[in-house]
Amino acid sequence: MTASPEIGTPVQASSELLRSVFRQHAAGVAVITAAGDRPVGFTATSLNSVAADPPLISFGAGTGSSSWPVLAEAEYVGVHILGEHQRELAATFARSGADRFGPSTFWRSGPEGVPLLDGVLAWLVCRVVARVPAGDHRIVIARAVVGDPAGSGRPLLYHQGRFNALRD
Repeated sequence: MTASPEIGTPVQASSELLRSVFRQHAAGVAVITAAGDRPVGFTATSLNSVAADPPLISFGAGTGSSSWPVLAEAEYVGVHILGEHQRELAATFARSGADRFGPSTFWRSGPEGVPLLDGVLAWLVCRVVARVPAGDHRIVIARAVVGDPAGSGRPLLYHQGRFNALRD
């Protein structure tokens, strides 16, 4: 058996500990959108495939975010898988107070009126089936209705607090 690095001193659980641990976890980057009086959207690294039959996804949404009032009522959401060429788009949708659907964002109204972003690797329109309370967030569970997996390129990743690309 080979020696492995020692485990460090345990730290009491806190929001800072959770953030520090998850900085070590590389995650795919998605943008979630919804239609209301105005379109809303945010960058998410919490997107998960939940089930294949029926086709369910989930993501976390902060109840204090500017997008939450629309997401809390939306029947449908858009899920966009970003490519490595979309770092600025990811940053725009992550930045508080940004004009997310301004002139630099290319999008159109898609099925069920959901805002769809151009140039993504893949997208889904999903019908919301549950919003589960989870601290200062809600876990949104939604069923895929329609989508397109045909974008090209490599995925954008989030690691150590930065947007990154895969390395060969």
